[in-house]
Amino acid sequence: MFPDGYTDLPPGKIAAAVTYLEITTIAYRPQPVAPVDLVLRADGHPEAAFYRELFRAVGSPWLWFSRLGLSDPELIAILHHPRGQLYVLELAGQPAGLLELDFRQPGEAELAYLGVVPECIGSGAGRFLMDYALFRVARHHAQEPLRRFWVHTCTLDHPSALGFYCNAGFVPYKRAIEVFDDPRLCGKLPPDCAPQVPIIRP
Repeated sequence: MFPDGYTDLPPGKIAAAVTYLEITTIAYRPQPVAPVDLVLRADGHPEAAFYRELFRAVGSPWLWFSRLGLSDPELIAILHHPRGQLYVLELAGQPAGLLELDFRQPGEAELAYLGVVPECIGSGAGRFLMDYALFRVARHHAQEPLRRFWVHTCTLDHPSALGFYCNAGFVPYKRAIEVFDDPRLCGKLPPDCAPQVPIIRP
Protein backbone atom coordinates (compact mmCIF):
# COMPACT_ATOMS: atom_id res chain seq x y z
CA MET A 1 0.00 0.00 0.00
CA PHE A 2 1.27 3.46 -0.87
CA PRO A 3 1.54 5.84 2.10
CA ASP A 4 -0.30 9.15 1.98
CA GLY A 5 1.79 12.08 0.83
CA TYR A 6 4.78 12.18 -1.47
CA THR A 7 7.03 9.23 -2.28
CA ASP A 8 10.46 9.91 -3.77
CA LEU A 9 11.49 8.04 -6.91
CA PRO A 10 15.09 7.17 -7.73
CA PRO A 11 16.60 9.15 -10.63
CA GLY A 12 15.89 7.47 -13.93
CA LYS A 13 12.47 6.23 -12.83
CA ILE A 14 9.04 7.48 -13.90
CA ALA A 15 5.70 6.99 -12.16
CA ALA A 16 2.23 7.22 -13.68
CA ALA A 17 -1.24 6.97 -12.21
CA VAL A 18 -3.15 4.34 -14.17
CA THR A 19 -6.95 4.26 -14.47
CA TYR A 20 -8.72 1.08 -15.55
CA LEU A 21 -12.09 1.40 -17.30
CA GLU A 22 -14.67 -1.04 -18.60
CA ILE A 23 -17.92 -1.41 -20.49
CA THR A 24 -20.06 -4.24 -19.12
CA THR A 25 -23.12 -3.82 -21.33
CA ILE A 26 -22.07 -4.42 -24.92
CA ALA A 27 -24.71 -3.23 -27.36
CA TYR A 28 -25.05 -3.37 -31.13
CA ARG A 29 -23.05 -0.73 -32.99
CA PRO A 30 -23.31 0.13 -36.68
CA GLN A 31 -20.13 0.09 -38.71
CA PRO A 32 -18.76 3.64 -38.73
CA VAL A 33 -17.67 5.47 -41.86
CA ALA A 34 -14.06 6.66 -41.97
CA PRO A 35 -13.46 10.40 -42.24
CA VAL A 36 -12.51 11.70 -45.67
CA ASP A 37 -8.98 10.77 -46.79
CA LEU A 38 -8.61 8.07 -44.12
CA VAL A 39 -8.60 4.33 -44.78
CA LEU A 40 -8.65 1.59 -42.14
CA ARG A 41 -7.28 -1.81 -43.04
CA ALA A 42 -6.93 -5.01 -41.06
CA ASP A 43 -3.37 -6.28 -40.75
CA GLY A 44 -3.37 -9.81 -39.36
CA HIS A 45 0.29 -10.56 -39.95
CA PRO A 46 2.35 -7.37 -39.65
CA GLU A 47 6.13 -7.46 -39.71
CA ALA A 48 7.78 -6.63 -36.41
CA ALA A 49 9.77 -3.71 -37.88
CA PHE A 50 6.65 -2.12 -39.42
CA TYR A 51 4.71 -2.45 -36.18
CA ARG A 52 7.51 -0.92 -34.08
CA GLU A 53 7.79 2.04 -36.43
CA LEU A 54 4.04 2.68 -36.24
CA PHE A 55 4.00 2.11 -32.47
CA ARG A 56 6.73 4.74 -32.04
CA ALA A 57 5.07 7.21 -34.41
CA VAL A 58 1.81 7.02 -32.46
CA GLY A 59 3.06 6.46 -28.93
CA SER A 60 6.41 8.18 -28.49
CA PRO A 61 4.84 11.55 -27.46
CA TRP A 62 3.24 9.68 -24.54
CA LEU A 63 6.20 7.40 -23.73
CA TRP A 64 4.60 4.19 -24.96
CA PHE A 65 7.35 1.64 -24.52
CA SER A 66 5.97 -1.76 -23.51
CA ARG A 67 6.20 -3.36 -26.95
CA LEU A 68 9.61 -1.89 -27.75
CA GLY A 69 11.54 -4.19 -25.43
CA LEU A 70 10.15 -7.39 -26.95
CA SER A 71 12.16 -9.56 -29.29
CA ASP A 72 10.84 -10.19 -32.80
CA PRO A 73 9.49 -13.67 -31.89
CA GLU A 74 7.80 -12.33 -28.74
CA LEU A 75 6.21 -9.46 -30.64
CA ILE A 76 5.09 -11.62 -33.57
CA ALA A 77 3.53 -14.14 -31.16
CA ILE A 78 1.25 -11.35 -29.90
CA LEU A 79 0.51 -9.67 -33.20
CA HIS A 80 -0.18 -12.89 -35.12
CA HIS A 81 -2.29 -14.49 -32.39
CA PRO A 82 -5.62 -15.67 -33.86
CA ARG A 83 -7.56 -13.95 -31.07
CA GLY A 84 -5.94 -10.59 -31.65
CA GLN A 85 -6.97 -7.95 -34.18
CA LEU A 86 -4.76 -5.17 -35.52
CA TYR A 87 -6.06 -2.35 -37.72
CA VAL A 88 -3.86 0.27 -39.35
CA LEU A 89 -5.25 3.71 -40.17
CA GLU A 90 -3.79 5.29 -43.30
CA LEU A 91 -3.77 8.89 -44.51
CA ALA A 92 -2.73 9.41 -48.13
CA GLY A 93 -1.36 5.87 -48.13
CA GLN A 94 0.83 6.41 -45.08
CA PRO A 95 0.28 4.83 -41.63
CA ALA A 96 -1.41 7.36 -39.37
CA GLY A 97 -2.88 5.37 -36.48
CA LEU A 98 -3.47 1.97 -34.98
CA LEU A 99 -6.19 0.02 -33.24
CA GLU A 100 -5.38 -3.22 -31.46
CA LEU A 101 -8.01 -5.48 -29.88
CA ASP A 102 -7.19 -8.48 -27.72
CA PHE A 103 -9.73 -11.32 -27.25
CA ARG A 104 -7.29 -13.83 -25.77
CA GLN A 105 -8.89 -13.79 -22.31
CA PRO A 106 -12.16 -15.77 -22.50
CA GLY A 107 -15.21 -13.59 -21.97
CA GLU A 108 -13.26 -10.35 -22.26
CA ALA A 109 -12.09 -7.90 -24.89
CA GLU A 110 -9.21 -5.54 -24.22
CA LEU A 111 -8.58 -2.32 -26.07
CA ALA A 112 -4.85 -2.92 -26.09
CA TYR A 113 -3.86 0.16 -28.10
CA LEU A 114 -5.63 2.99 -29.86
CA GLY A 115 -3.90 6.10 -31.11
CA VAL A 116 -3.10 8.37 -34.02
CA VAL A 117 0.00 10.25 -35.08
CA PRO A 118 0.28 13.81 -33.74
CA GLU A 119 -0.79 15.31 -37.07
CA CYS A 120 -4.17 13.57 -36.82
CA ILE A 121 -5.02 14.51 -33.24
CA GLY A 122 -8.23 16.55 -33.22
CA SER A 123 -9.23 15.47 -36.73
CA GLY A 124 -11.86 12.93 -35.68
CA ALA A 125 -9.57 10.02 -36.54
CA GLY A 126 -9.36 8.86 -32.93
CA ARG A 127 -13.13 9.03 -32.53
CA PHE A 128 -13.51 6.93 -35.67
CA LEU A 129 -11.08 4.31 -34.32
CA MET A 130 -13.04 4.13 -31.08
CA ASP A 131 -16.33 3.75 -32.93
CA TYR A 132 -14.79 0.99 -35.00
CA ALA A 133 -13.47 -0.74 -31.88
CA LEU A 134 -16.95 -0.69 -30.34
CA PHE A 135 -18.38 -2.04 -33.59
CA ARG A 136 -15.87 -4.93 -33.73
CA VAL A 137 -16.39 -5.84 -30.08
CA ALA A 138 -20.17 -5.84 -30.52
CA ARG A 139 -19.82 -8.18 -33.52
CA HIS A 140 -17.60 -10.50 -31.50
CA HIS A 141 -20.07 -10.39 -28.60
CA ALA A 142 -22.89 -11.47 -30.92
CA GLN A 143 -20.94 -14.64 -31.74
CA GLU A 144 -19.17 -15.24 -28.43
CA PRO A 145 -20.68 -13.40 -25.44
CA LEU A 146 -18.33 -11.07 -23.58
CA ARG A 147 -18.57 -10.02 -19.95
CA ARG A 148 -16.76 -6.78 -20.56
CA PHE A 149 -14.65 -4.57 -22.81
CA TRP A 150 -11.84 -2.90 -20.90
CA VAL A 151 -8.93 -0.50 -21.31
CA HIS A 152 -6.42 1.33 -19.18
CA THR A 153 -4.91 4.78 -19.55
CA CYS A 154 -2.44 6.75 -17.48
CA THR A 155 -1.37 10.28 -16.62
CA LEU A 156 1.34 10.16 -19.31
CA ASP A 157 -1.24 9.79 -22.09
CA HIS A 158 -2.85 12.68 -23.96
CA PRO A 159 -4.58 14.99 -21.43
CA SER A 160 -7.94 14.25 -23.05
CA ALA A 161 -7.53 10.46 -23.04
CA LEU A 162 -9.47 9.72 -19.86
CA GLY A 163 -12.39 11.91 -20.88
CA PHE A 164 -12.29 10.40 -24.36
CA TYR A 165 -12.76 6.89 -22.94
CA CYS A 166 -15.49 8.01 -20.55
CA ASN A 167 -17.35 9.73 -23.38
CA ALA A 168 -17.19 6.46 -25.33
CA GLY A 169 -19.03 4.68 -22.51
CA PHE A 170 -16.19 3.26 -20.41
CA VAL A 171 -16.57 3.50 -16.63
CA PRO A 172 -13.53 3.74 -14.31
CA TYR A 173 -13.26 0.88 -11.81
CA LYS A 174 -9.66 0.78 -10.51
CA ARG A 175 -6.50 2.83 -10.13
CA ALA A 176 -2.86 1.80 -9.82
CA ILE A 177 0.60 3.36 -9.79
CA GLU A 178 3.05 2.18 -12.44
CA VAL A 179 6.77 2.77 -11.85
CA PHE A 180 9.25 2.05 -14.62
CA ASP A 181 12.66 2.92 -16.04
CA ASP A 182 12.59 5.99 -18.26
CA PRO A 183 12.55 4.45 -21.77
CA ARG A 184 14.56 7.40 -23.11
CA LEU A 185 17.49 6.48 -20.87
CA CYS A 186 17.65 2.84 -21.93
CA GLY A 187 17.47 3.44 -25.68
CA LYS A 188 13.88 2.35 -26.29
CA LEU A 189 12.85 5.89 -27.28
CA PRO A 190 14.85 8.94 -28.39
CA PRO A 191 15.73 11.43 -25.64
CA ASP A 192 13.68 14.22 -27.25
CA CYS A 193 10.39 12.31 -26.93
CA ALA A 194 7.73 13.61 -24.54
CA PRO A 195 9.47 16.85 -23.50
CA GLN A 196 6.56 17.46 -21.13
CA VAL A 197 8.06 14.71 -18.93
CA PRO A 198 11.52 15.87 -17.78
CA ILE A 199 14.37 13.36 -17.83
CA ILE A 200 16.03 12.98 -14.42
CA ARG A 201 19.27 11.14 -14.97
CA PRO A 202 20.85 8.81 -12.38
